[in-house]
Amino acid sequence: MKPKLFMTRKIPERGLSRIRENFEVELWPGEAPPSKEEIINRIKDKQALVSLLTDPIDEEVMEAAPGLRIIAQYAVGFDNIDLEAATRKGIYVTNTPGVLTETTADFAVALLFSIARRVVEADKYVRSGKWRVGWHPLMFLGRDVHGKTIGIVGLGRIGSAVARRMKRGFNMRVLYYDVMRRHDLEKELGVEYVDLETLLKESDFVSLHTPLTKDTYHLVGERELRMMKPTAYLINTSRGKVVDQKALYKALKEKWIAGAALDVFEEEPLPPDDPLLTLENVILTPHIASASFDTRSKMAEIVAENLITFKNGKVPPTLVNKDVVKVRKPGF
Repeated sequence: MKPKLFMTRKIPERGLSRIRENFEVELWPGEAPPSKEEIINRIKDKQALVSLLTDPIDEEVMEAAPGLRIIAQYAVGFDNIDLEAATRKGIYVTNTPGVLTETTADFAVALLFSIARRVVEADKYVRSGKWRVGWHPLMFLGRDVHGKTIGIVGLGRIGSAVARRMKRGFNMRVLYYDVMRRHDLEKELGVEYVDLETLLKESDFVSLHTPLTKDTYHLVGERELRMMKPTAYLINTSRGKVVDQKALYKALKEKWIAGAALDVFEEEPLPPDDPLLTLENVILTPHIASASFDTRSKMAEIVAENLITFKNGKVPPTLVNKDVVKVRKPGF
């Protein structure tokens, strides 16, 4: 018999078809995520789960599925999963790292250029019928990117990919802050390590690429935003809760900084009454930094590979909680 699996959202066919060949799949039918109660109800008799960042997979959920052996996360991040509880219960947790690095870096750069050069504002201006003068010396003045200073918070895979693009492609001075200093990347990329305060004070653009932990929650709040230049921009493609969103609204409204471009938010989807929606100096996108056909399909393939490898009694390629192998051998 095939192991039973619950999938909280449909994923690209390239991975889904392989999973169906090896598992008895129950697929959540909607685009919106199932509630925690619905997940608990669906996984009671399941041995495997495919989850997304929006799915709260805590100990209560795991307790509801005594036969659960693997959680294959369709994402790089996994802060929605209680790793300690999973390890204690012998549940393997996997993710999809690496494959979305370049795509997400591309999107961070796209946001940076869009906010600096006011691309979204200009598009709305044309579409609304307000364009009455063909050209004017002061029309939609933005900020140059080339030759400026960018500060990267978190020089991991994505942060270093952004640094590479901006240093080599646009001759920018690249500062970075990370809890671990990366001497190898400093030499390879020509980037400078500084503390967070220096980075905020000297950067024309601040791009966030740090995971969400108890130490990075509201890493950028009112104090940090007040340190930034009034001509500076904040770009966030990491996690919404890394930024204090109320403080950011105040900073944008009162022009402590020039603007922001956000792909992630403290609450997703962004509520229709959120005050950020009233501002012109912010670009808001619906958590789509990795949303290319190629990348999302590759993520699905990694999920399938993790599940099938585990089914075959081997350690999955992108196992997150590595200590789990001491608790239970892979396989059903």
